[in-house]
Amino acid sequence: MSFARIHSLYVAKVERKGHARADVDEVTRWLTGYDQPGLDDAIERDVDLETFFAESPAFNPNATLITGLICGIRVEEIEGPLMQRIRYLDKLVDEVARGKKMASILRG
Repeated sequence: MSFARIHSLYVAKVERKGHARADVDEVTRWLTGYDQPGLDDAIERDVDLETFFAESPAFNPNATLITGLICGIRVEEIEGPLMQRIRYLDKLVDEVARGKKMASILRG
């Protein structure tokens, strides 16, 4: 699946809950190390999720602090690295949608 498609679904989800695309972009940049032009480029190039994460400039070492359930599975127990990274992002976007404070979401 393309990152652009997932990103648009994330944006729609948070907007339904009264939040903005900028929040989705912020947590995505925090997790992956992309800057905004790099993130926009990945969306424009319509890269798949594997490429998106493989090309991430600096995956955040604090991602391991992201814990909890996503789709009934504990994110910290997912064994496949790609799936775990996808679920980390899912979890961050869920926290944005629920209105959690950004400092807490970014494990600050």
